[in-house]
Amino acid sequence: MINQIKLKLAKFLSLFIPQGIYEQLKLRFEAKEDYSQLYYSQEGEEIVLRRFFNYKNTGFFVDVGAHHPMRFSNTYMLYKMGWRGINLDATPGSMVLFNKLRKEDTNIEAGVSDKNEILNFYTFNEPALNTFNEEKANQIIKDSPYNLIQKHEIKTTTLSDILSKHIKIGVQIDFFTIDVEGYDLKVLKSNDWNKFKPKVIVVESNFIDINSLNSDEIFVYLKALGYAPFAKTFKSVFYSC
Repeated sequence: MINQIKLKLAKFLSLFIPQGIYEQLKLRFEAKEDYSQLYYSQEGEEIVLRRFFNYKNTGFFVDVGAHHPMRFSNTYMLYKMGWRGINLDATPGSMVLFNKLRKEDTNIEAGVSDKNEILNFYTFNEPALNTFNEEKANQIIKDSPYNLIQKHEIKTTTLSDILSKHIKIGVQIDFFTIDVEGYDLKVLKSNDWNKFKPKVIVVESNFIDINSLNSDEIFVYLKALGYAPFAKTFKSVFYSC
């Protein structure tokens, strides 16, 4: 749109400037035509998802460790297209922005684990790193420039319990996206796969080398459920069944 305006401006200026200069301006604006694709996720995960689902403009997702309604979001672009879903995050106060910016989603502040228990939740000055995983939290404190802000005691529940309460009968889940900083396998194990089995699962993986992916506990777990990897970004792996 901006380039079209510039081209119209160049055409208007052609009434007052030499033809050679007009042609140069025209070529310059045409060469700057924008072919980029906007994404909100960290690594363009939603672009892979859009392609997999053939760019359909409706669907249903479950986003565990949703973090922020727009920033680093695998689902915000899809939400803008017409998709709807459930956003889950354990960070205290995290759903305030979701309720403002994602009003048509179901937004739930909850900790998810493989059983109901009270766990320490570590929050950092980079909230994308917040985690229940003590080992992961200690690694962040030791090896990263980010600082621990607070340690909260939070009661967890299972993904199965949450979905049973909030998904209407007959609703098909298109995909799960899970990013909970080292607690991803526990979230997966907390699901009832007989009741809730999405077509696609996007999950963070520490296996950078795709040739070593079959050594990943999550790979082994999902393979037993009938899932196989079909795509990968730097840290996210896409599974389908």
